[in-house]
Amino acid sequence: MTMGYSTNAFVKFTLLDSLDRIAALGFKGVEIMCDRPHLYPPDYSETSLLDIRNAVDRLGLKITNLNSFTLFAVGDTYLPSWIEPDPNQRRIRIQHTQECLRIAKELGCRNISIPPGGPVKGVSETEAIRLFHQGLDEVIPTAEALNIRLLIEPEPDLLMENSTQFKAFIRDVRSRIVGLNFDIGHFFCAAEEPHAAFEDLFEWIGHVHIEDIAPSRVHNHLIVGEGAIDFSRIFSTMARLEYACDISLELYPYVDMPEEAGRKSLARLKAMMQDAGLSFI
Repeated sequence: MTMGYSTNAFVKFTLLDSLDRIAALGFKGVEIMCDRPHLYPPDYSETSLLDIRNAVDRLGLKITNLNSFTLFAVGDTYLPSWIEPDPNQRRIRIQHTQECLRIAKELGCRNISIPPGGPVKGVSETEAIRLFHQGLDEVIPTAEALNIRLLIEPEPDLLMENSTQFKAFIRDVRSRIVGLNFDIGHFFCAAEEPHAAFEDLFEWIGHVHIEDIAPSRVHNHLIVGEGAIDFSRIFSTMARLEYACDISLELYPYVDMPEEAGRKSLARLKAMMQDAGLSFI
């Protein structure tokens, strides 16, 4: 298992500079943001992708995940989404996901994370679910051909927020290439105990996001150890279940101090995970 740090905390730096800084902090992995100012697919050629791969190899990093959630290049954090009333907007999300899958293959990454539908506006929940399935059905053949996992990431205030909603959706997906990006803080925000949700959803989990959340359970990512999440219970659960995929620290609110936030979190994670009998590189 490799511990990565997401480049979405480093939006004030170029991608290559971000890689250098993340490696210098002692991380052995990196999650790359597939959006501007980092790895927005239309901005990259085969040559520039090779530059990224060479930098990753030089620094001894593993790409733990490609984060294809946001689309600031043409929209915002959530939009265009999978469930837009406008089919042209849905097409943008579908094409972006297909391009991210191809880049993952080029860079040797095993999975990409995707949003869980989007904000439900302008359509009913039933129609939103239908549209999300319809969009995934277009993307799944590419993911299967490339053998890259599509990992849905439930998030507060979107189509899927919690374990119950994810399970209801995934059981109608007829492909094992689709799984779950388990964001520990998001499940805590949804009033779930992350360790219990992790065990309940374990069969689908292909990657983990980690951050802390305040006691209020308001969705705001915090440095590990500065919130209310009981990491000892979830790390013990992960160790008992022999979780072997990767983890990425996601601290995008700390764009003015990404290195300090990452350094503090990594030190605390090492101590807590060691106490739980869970090891990473």
